[in-house]
Amino acid sequence: MKLRLAFCLLFLVSSVQAQTLRIGLAEDPDILDPSLARTFVGRIVFASLCDKLFDLDEKLAIVPQLATGYEWSADQKSLVIKLRSGVTFHDGEKFDAAAVKFNLERHKSMPGSNRRGELAVMSGVDVVDAQTVRLNLSAPFAPLLAVLTDRSGMMVSPKAAAAAGEKFGAAPVCSGPFRFVERVAQDRIVVERFANYWNKGAINFERIVYTPIVDATVRLANLRSGQFDFIERMAPSDVPGLKSDSRFKVARIVEIGYQGITINVGKSDQAQKNPLGKDPRVREAFELSLDRGAIVQVAMDGEAEVGNQWVAPTNRYYGKSAPIPKRDVARAKKLLAEAGVSNPSFTLMTPTTSDAQRIAQVVQAMAKEAGFDVKIQSTEFATSLNLADKGQFDAYMLAWSGRADPDGNLHTMLACKGPTNYAGYCKQDVEALITESRTSLDPAKRAQAYDRIAAQVSKDRPVIYLYHRNWLWAHNAKLTGLRTVPDGMVRVQGLKMN
Repeated sequence: MKLRLAFCLLFLVSSVQAQTLRIGLAEDPDILDPSLARTFVGRIVFASLCDKLFDLDEKLAIVPQLATGYEWSADQKSLVIKLRSGVTFHDGEKFDAAAVKFNLERHKSMPGSNRRGELAVMSGVDVVDAQTVRLNLSAPFAPLLAVLTDRSGMMVSPKAAAAAGEKFGAAPVCSGPFRFVERVAQDRIVVERFANYWNKGAINFERIVYTPIVDATVRLANLRSGQFDFIERMAPSDVPGLKSDSRFKVARIVEIGYQGITINVGKSDQAQKNPLGKDPRVREAFELSLDRGAIVQVAMDGEAEVGNQWVAPTNRYYGKSAPIPKRDVARAKKLLAEAGVSNPSFTLMTPTTSDAQRIAQVVQAMAKEAGFDVKIQSTEFATSLNLADKGQFDAYMLAWSGRADPDGNLHTMLACKGPTNYAGYCKQDVEALITESRTSLDPAKRAQAYDRIAAQVSKDRPVIYLYHRNWLWAHNAKLTGLRTVPDGMVRVQGLKMN
């Protein structure tokens, strides 16, 4: 009898564990409010909490989610979106056209919104009927649908958002497959299955626990010991060892973003207090001191694609007029002499993640050969974003997670009023070309504009682009249904533990 009881208890414990998906994150997300959020890792959590109007498939094609279809007007200055019926928010409020209008206007008007720039061209929203909304634009805007596949397309409960105000991110209420339960900073984020989810048949877990662990080695150890079922951004050096272990599987996807070094060229007075910010010749010398291929091999174990623009060389919108420069230490030293700068010193602010630390050390060693004294400042990721936003840095090692449309990698970072223009870069000729690339729906014309932008930005160097990473995921071999979409989001629909 005791043996039978013990077996039943063991079975019960195992069943409860099987109902919980445990995910190891590389950082702790910032605020869980789609309007205010900035971090890539936050978007992974949002994938379970907040459905969007549209989503992406494995080939980056735009597919409906809370929307069911759309139609552009003849002049391309309005977009009519049909909405899914029978959808409710986690607080029981109904999702409809009025809710869409509220959310899009909130994205634009909320103080501190990081979505404002993404939706700047949207002049108004009309409720056509309960399941139809019209977005009116001041000009044609090619990236709009792609923008609505990300946080600008996420829908939160109007009632909950209005009641909570700026504190909404502490307990978000959306319409995704899981609802928010609790968050303990630097420790865990817990969500549980939403019983009234419109696509509940695709959800096979009762609960998800997201745990941030910065050290990739520790994340992997937790996966190996069974504490995690899935980890994102595993260290490239750990791939060979894990692939030989049949208990686990590794997934690889080339990102749509980039790894680069953002330079403070005009964000604050500090731009004129460091040699990189003051003189473009010094920035050129710094770039010429770097060997991108070697950085990828040494710091990333080959798990990245070398690049020098906001999109990879394989992207249709890559500017061919600005090819990847080769390392030239002699030329770098000559430029420093011309600039009258000997042994220039600056601080490279770097997130505390393992890969960022490795890259920074390789960059430091390479730049030293050309005469640079690079000091590494390791900073917790959310804190580093805040410092960058205030212009309290010389140079910043920043991994941008990327957007499906190239505009999402360019405008927000290099437009004069881009919400994450940490470099403080502003050139009117570049600004005009960015506007041209956004308003033209002709791919050929957009490509021409991007080529001209690349030519100028490669000379100004507000960002020194290094490479495009492989997203490296590792998970329990029993976990199935994982979709490898290049945006790096972990979509929970269809995930199952066999």
